Amino acid sequence: MKTILTVDDSPSIRQMLAFVLSSNGYKVIEASDGEEGLALAKAHQVDLVLTDQNMPRIDGLGLIRALRALPGYRSIPIMMLTTESSQALKQQGREAGATGWMVKPFDPEKLLEMLRRVLGE
Repeated sequence: MKTILTVDDSPSIRQMLAFVLSSNGYKVIEASDGEEGLALAKAHQVDLVLTDQNMPRIDGLGLIRALRALPGYRSIPIMMLTTESSQALKQQGREAGATGWMVKPFDPEKLLEMLRRVLGE
């Protein structure tokens, strides 16, 4: 079973992600901001990170940069799931090490398709 770390300051988004992912056979670890996400990523081995951009303490780009600096996270897929859709921010995301980008509100089927493709399932 693959483990996905979701990082989002919105409880409703975390709840929706947990429902969609767990009902499709994934184990889900939830964090409410980038700082908590980084701590959980260090404490657990995960197969994929799904993060929001706009969060308190550490934003999505900051989290991606911090994760990519950890030896265990150099090749782990990190996906952005955010309301932000500007090309400039997407470019910053790619430069920080984001594997992919999906804009909220998201379609659960499209999200699952993207995750399966990135996880090689």
